Amino acid sequence: MLSNNKWLVLVIVSTALFLISIDMTVLYIALPRLTHDLAADSSQQLWIVDTFPLVMAGLLPTMGVLGDRIGHRRVFLWGLTAFASASLIAAYAPSSSVLIAARAFLGVGASMMMPATLSLLRLTFTTDRERGQAIGIWAAVFSGGVAIGPLIGGALLSHFWWGSVFLINVPIVVIAIIFTPFIVPAGKGNPERQLDLLNSVLAMVAMVGLVYALMEVARPGAGLLGAAFAGAIGMTVMVIFVKRQNRSPTPMIDFSLFGNGRFTAGVLTAMTGTLAGAGVQLALTQRLQLVSGYSAFHAALFMLPISISAFVAGSLNGFVLHKLGVGRALWTSLIVSAVGLIAYAVFRNSSAVEQLASFVILGFGVGVGSAMASTAIMINAPEDKAGMAGAIEGVAYELGGVLGITILGSILSFTYTKSLVLPQGVPAPALARDSLDQALLLAQHLSGDAAMKLIAQAQTAFDIAFVTVFVVGTAIMLLMAAVIARIISRAKTPDPSHAEVELRFGHDREYK
Repeated sequence: MLSNNKWLVLVIVSTALFLISIDMTVLYIALPRLTHDLAADSSQQLWIVDTFPLVMAGLLPTMGVLGDRIGHRRVFLWGLTAFASASLIAAYAPSSSVLIAARAFLGVGASMMMPATLSLLRLTFTTDRERGQAIGIWAAVFSGGVAIGPLIGGALLSHFWWGSVFLINVPIVVIAIIFTPFIVPAGKGNPERQLDLLNSVLAMVAMVGLVYALMEVARPGAGLLGAAFAGAIGMTVMVIFVKRQNRSPTPMIDFSLFGNGRFTAGVLTAMTGTLAGAGVQLALTQRLQLVSGYSAFHAALFMLPISISAFVAGSLNGFVLHKLGVGRALWTSLIVSAVGLIAYAVFRNSSAVEQLASFVILGFGVGVGSAMASTAIMINAPEDKAGMAGAIEGVAYELGGVLGITILGSILSFTYTKSLVLPQGVPAPALARDSLDQALLLAQHLSGDAAMKLIAQAQTAFDIAFVTVFVVGTAIMLLMAAVIARIISRAKTPDPSHAEVELRFGHDREYK
């Protein structure tokens, strides 16, 4: 048996985490290619990206409880199996609808794996020093996967079809499934933990309803009646979910935690940073490939300074904490990110040096914000609810990504449609107005002069939409920075010192 080697356990769970983090970003770079091959419209593009984090966010609290109840290794193995199966389906999806369904299945698998990874590390590493090292490696693997996901996708797309970004998961997961029973400790589980499947379903229905309403409102030719109906269902179910949680003796989410202003500020920072970042990255990857003419690999390489800067900034957590304190660092990070966004909007057609400098500023703000949000959330939750606080943080990141793609992605689509001035005689104008991808696809069937005019007009309209997304993203960050600064100023508890944070966070992070 290899189960005595705890570092092999870290390798197994880190491998699973790496695949999850890659899947969060690899699709951005593959989206133009698969949109072309599957003829996906703008609404389908949003669902292809949104479905994975939406399902994952809805199921994270439930799967964490399920692991506590029946054992985390069992749930981890279920998640690996689901993830491999869904990856295989996604790789060979014949249509957008099948790909969306496969992405939902991927979200189910990831929601099983994600909570289990940290729980298994907590079970395996028993000393504070080793546990700290293991969780530090865990965090670095997650950040690294997010950072190089687009690069891996770009490299694969340079030689293979878009399905390869999903197919690469399968052999890696199969190896993990084979070795997990021999390496990862089983754990006994706790049958007394209550699993409320109804609450999980309510959370999922509420999020899907609200997200669908947002997407419908921004869609060209929107069905406002359908959007209003979906929004009403989402809000109603959300109210029911909150009331059930407040009445439950063992809630999945204890909303009383939000009575602490610094905890709330941390959650808002996490959600805001992900919201703006996800929507902006979606627009940026499309512009680099469809307007600037970059290959998928070169587009990913060009954006890499954002992820590298974020990774470096996150490692400076202690220094920033000592200089600014948790509260001030939260809203300051959003302002720095906003400066990076607006700088790129201004210098998008300038030299590479100016563009990359904007990326570095943006990444630094995002990295500091993520690290400070995690710190604020964990040190302001009671010790007996630290695990729940970690789940809330995960949901904040996933939900922020969904809202970013939905809101900013819809603004991108809406502004493009309204800004596009079609040349005379273009067939299927509705198709050209749907998205830049569709306009370029249509241009392939036109004569040389007509095709060039359509491409030029479509790219101009997309550039207008692109700037709009960056301006809105900047406004969201600045607005939330003001809100968070106000929350911090009204918080009753003092901003903890660096030493207090280190003491508390070092004790609690094992639950995260």
